[in-house]
Amino acid sequence: MKNELTKEQILNTSPDDYMNDEQLAFFCHALHELKRKTMLHIEEMKLALSNPPELNDDADRAQYEEESRLALRIVDRERLLLRKIDKSLRRIADGTYGFCLETGEPIGIPRLLIRPVSEYCADVKKINECKEQHYFSQRK
Repeated sequence: MKNELTKEQILNTSPDDYMNDEQLAFFCHALHELKRKTMLHIEEMKLALSNPPELNDDADRAQYEEESRLALRIVDRERLLLRKIDKSLRRIADGTYGFCLETGEPIGIPRLLIRPVSEYCADVKKINECKEQHYFSQRK
């Protein structure tokens, strides 16, 4: 097996070689590493939340409760990220990784390096975010 590509090498790959075997292996490894780190962080947060300190001061207790609430939101977001990672790994296996779910166009190496769970190209993502923002502003 060849050595894994570096970020610099993957950025310098010809557009004609988009999502070749080496690139897919690079992103597969990156996604597995992201999953490992995310799962580890979730476990650390759960352990910290399961052992609350003894607080006698109301202000300290309120601060701890607020920090706990924020930690739970982070854990929820990371659980969603785990699902996206698994979905991305399935897309690698079925050969659709790196291509926009809506247009079928390449998402692009730079975008995938920043967010390897990306499902849409930048243009479609921007349009979807604008639609979302418009929808929520209409509901208010």
